[in-house]
Amino acid sequence: MLDSKFIRANAEAVRQAIANKGVDASVDTFLQLDERRRLILAEVEQLKNQRNTASLQVAELKKAKQDATSLIAETRTIGQRIKELDEELRDVEARLQDELLSFPNIPHESVPIGPDESGNVFVRSFSEPTKFGFTPLPHWDLATNLDIIDWERGVKVTGARFIAYKGLGARLHRSVINFMLDVHTSQHGYREVSPPYIVNRTSMTGTGQLPKFEDDAFKLADTDYFLNPTAEVPVTNLHRDEILDAEQLPLYYVAYCPSFRREAGSAGRDTRGVIRMHQFHKVELVKFTRPEDSYAEMEKLLGDAEHILQLLGLPYRVMKMCTGDLGFTAAMKYDPEVWMPSYDRYVEISSVSNFEDFQARRVNVRYRPEPKARPEFVHTMNGSGLAIDRTIAAILENYQTAEGDVIVPEVLRPYMGVDRISRVTK
Repeated sequence: MLDSKFIRANAEAVRQAIANKGVDASVDTFLQLDERRRLILAEVEQLKNQRNTASLQVAELKKAKQDATSLIAETRTIGQRIKELDEELRDVEARLQDELLSFPNIPHESVPIGPDESGNVFVRSFSEPTKFGFTPLPHWDLATNLDIIDWERGVKVTGARFIAYKGLGARLHRSVINFMLDVHTSQHGYREVSPPYIVNRTSMTGTGQLPKFEDDAFKLADTDYFLNPTAEVPVTNLHRDEILDAEQLPLYYVAYCPSFRREAGSAGRDTRGVIRMHQFHKVELVKFTRPEDSYAEMEKLLGDAEHILQLLGLPYRVMKMCTGDLGFTAAMKYDPEVWMPSYDRYVEISSVSNFEDFQARRVNVRYRPEPKARPEFVHTMNGSGLAIDRTIAAILENYQTAEGDVIVPEVLRPYMGVDRISRVTK
């Protein structure tokens, strides 16, 4: 959420940011409501002063045993007007809050301006795309041939875009999760948390999923609860309405949990495989930092996500998102993209976003720079470290053999207990 004072002082910059992000929000409506709010407050203050003066005069007249009827009527009229203005103020402030929640974050000055993914900028790459001396299979065919994912029964149990891992597929799924958690906790300094899988409306609003993306969320009927769309939501809200000590910062959290999204508007996209599902899995990295450390910490977080890809030996590249592909809440975002032979292109496997104080204002997380200093908002950031299902797809495709087997990456072998997934292993 943006600061009201910032919007008033930088109205044109906010208009430009809204246009660059392609978001439907009105600075003019906000400014009109904000002006009306200030006029109401000024009028209420003036009326209260008038009422206080009249009340004192009524007391003096009564003390002198003189007629105070007209002044008493005047105070009642003033009181009624104050009541009407208070009701209008509540309505105006509610509408102002709705307008504030509709404003996207302001892009960092270094973010390239562009309409969509065509405007994203290449940053760096690791390893060359995998080459084969045979025609590689897509991960969905490999998983079927190796009997490690049950596509049909996943659909039978729930519906489209649901799957069931089985056998060595289930073990690979568990191994990838444990490997990532172990690296992030033992090498990168993150503290592991296991958050709730169901979150409330306040939590969803705090991180920016609501109100804009409610149609993409799974809501529990007759409640204000939602299935968690990403671990970013519960982990960021762990410190909602708290004032942190400066010595606590930066805070590093890592969490694994399944995530649930309706993927509204994605019909016909990535209909095969595990790239786009309603239930998917991620290991998420979340940081709370001082503002002055924000972008250095973001680069470290990006490096932590990249380190997992490097340890797994997966070819990838990093792209810097332009304004049109930045998203609603981010001030800056990088997307590490893994090479997928079946697509013959790179596919997003993580998004590393810096929100500056945008989320912190919504969840009200602050810190004291000094013991007696006035609290200031922290900066928050997060990134997948990594998306589990897409990592599995990338492993299957990049480590496949001409015989149809899949070599297990060396770092996963202690977790898997095997060095190869083949048609004969169970």
